Amino acid sequence: MDLKLKTNRRVRIAPVEENRWVVKIGSALLTDNGRGLDRDAISRWVNQISALQQQGMDIVLVSSGAIAEGLSRLGWSSRPIEIPRLQAAAAVGQMGLMQVYETSFNHNGIRSAQILLTHDDFANRQRYLNIEATLRALIQLRAVPIINENDTVSTEEICFGDNDMLAALVANMVAADRLIILTDQQGLYTKDPRLSQDVELISAVSVDDERLLAMAGGSSKWGRGGMASKVKAARMFALSGGVTTIASGRTENVLERIRSGQAIGTALLPGEKRLLKRKQWLAGHLKTRGILFLDAGAAQAVAMCGGSILPVGVTAIHGNFGPSEMIQIQDIEGRYVARGLSNYSAREMSQIISSSVSMKNFGVRPTGVKELVHRRNIVLDPYQ
Repeated sequence: MDLKLKTNRRVRIAPVEENRWVVKIGSALLTDNGRGLDRDAISRWVNQISALQQQGMDIVLVSSGAIAEGLSRLGWSSRPIEIPRLQAAAAVGQMGLMQVYETSFNHNGIRSAQILLTHDDFANRQRYLNIEATLRALIQLRAVPIINENDTVSTEEICFGDNDMLAALVANMVAADRLIILTDQQGLYTKDPRLSQDVELISAVSVDDERLLAMAGGSSKWGRGGMASKVKAARMFALSGGVTTIASGRTENVLERIRSGQAIGTALLPGEKRLLKRKQWLAGHLKTRGILFLDAGAAQAVAMCGGSILPVGVTAIHGNFGPSEMIQIQDIEGRYVARGLSNYSAREMSQIISSSVSMKNFGVRPTGVKELVHRRNIVLDPYQ
């Protein structure tokens, strides 16, 4: 697909019938580039979200801004490196962020709810299903869920990348029709507009286009995602067939105009790659705990046929992972093949492979389990 598609702002495209959106608002917009929460701007977005909900739409809001607001409240001019100070800033800032949202939604007669999540909430299957059930209940109650990464307890706060990936995972979880990422840029450009003047705004492009990441620039001073994380998030959401729109949050009535079918920002369209619901959950595991190295035949069986991993095909094990933890699967040369949930711990796998014990000695697994990693729990990363 040609990246340099012309965008006619006066053209109105018939809107696709969409009933559920996930809207993500970035830190630079919410905090007016670090000068504290922009209450007027937040009020305008909330008014638009409320209007869409009153039209019958379901809206889930993913909001950054807690750390940036905390920095402002604490009088810090730059983002600290130390995790405890970042966590402290998040704790201070989250109070102000939710106060503003609650006041704005109450003014529109809309209930809101706060949900703070970490990567582990998505990695654990039962917690994932519990969160999904809670979100669906809130949507049914016509309350707007406001989701943020729980930076106060996260020890690896780079997990989601300015909440872009978090928004994509939530969009897949609730089966959204569209993910809208509001940022301080008009959309995705052919080059980073902060570094080059010879740029063109891309109106629409497939997420399968291999040039996308090469065109994405770095993050802003107050965020940590940048355009690259937005492209990766769009690719994650595209696995369920969803469209991602990247647009400027400063565009007047941006959400209502997107809803009406106007060409606003950049539409990242799903490509040919799709994953079923469980595989989407597996693909959302952003962290791995170890590595299984496979011989050529086993690696090919996984990559080409989606086969399970048996002891005979494993050449080495790295890491100290436990059962039901996500591990990388690589070939004998160290090339990435896939990811999967282990049936056994690293120690148990080593014992099994060395033939020092039988699999039946590990009673915590179902009787007859022979696979180290079952094919149902293996996901091939489409964009790896």
